[in-house]
Amino acid sequence: MHTQITSRTESLKARLALLDAEKELTRRSDQLAAERQALPRVRIDKDYSFDTEGGKATLEDLFDGRSQLMIYHFMFGPDYTAGCPSCSAIADGYNGVYKHLQNHDVAFWTVSRAPLEKLLGYRKRMGWTFPWASAFATDFNADFNVYFTEEQQRDGGIEYNYKREPAMDTTKKGEPLAGQTVQQWKRRGEEGPVGQIAATAGTDVATFTRERPGVSAFALEGGVVYHTYSGFSRSLDGLWGMYQWLDRAPKGRNEDGIWWRRHDEYGK
Repeated sequence: MHTQITSRTESLKARLALLDAEKELTRRSDQLAAERQALPRVRIDKDYSFDTEGGKATLEDLFDGRSQLMIYHFMFGPDYTAGCPSCSAIADGYNGVYKHLQNHDVAFWTVSRAPLEKLLGYRKRMGWTFPWASAFATDFNADFNVYFTEEQQRDGGIEYNYKREPAMDTTKKGEPLAGQTVQQWKRRGEEGPVGQIAATAGTDVATFTRERPGVSAFALEGGVVYHTYSGFSRSLDGLWGMYQWLDRAPKGRNEDGIWWRRHDEYGK
């Protein structure tokens, strides 16, 4: 990307013009946050049972005395050997944040379908401390559209990010639509981005993409749990702390393929 070289005075003029655009974006972001909070709520009447370090827990238990609950749906299926590296990059920013949330009436959990022992082992490897629950023995992930069956995948029954995906032809090496929305990073002679990421989690594309990332918010009022919001796909961009920095760096995101790794894999 070529940029103009100019004097500090001229640069300041351009920066002030950009400042107006940044302020407008901030105002629109505030409006969007208010619109999220104003969404109609859905009462949760189904019982869910999670495995946690403290034993079995219901969805209400996850609030831990607070009135709000945020859950990050972390891609880590029972067949994975390691968590999704993209989810892992996002989760690197949770260690400090979740403590602030907990002290502002917001409980925070990551939830995955892998067995709890596998999740905690990976958490230890990554040096994380935030709470992680296993939904292995419950329909929670399926009900919140972050887990799908082989039949749904084969028959075109996957509805993710509020859109129906076409059936996946598992007899070919092609990648599902969800993989292509990352970016068209596939190069000639190379497997696509989802195949690369799936391999780092010890799975194939079909197995890997039956799990999906997302974030969900809940409220607890009068002993009743309500679902207030869920976001998927690019809705999660703001949670990637590294991207907020890169968007302010001279070269921006400057992406050419899958460049990120789990933080303990750089240099290997």
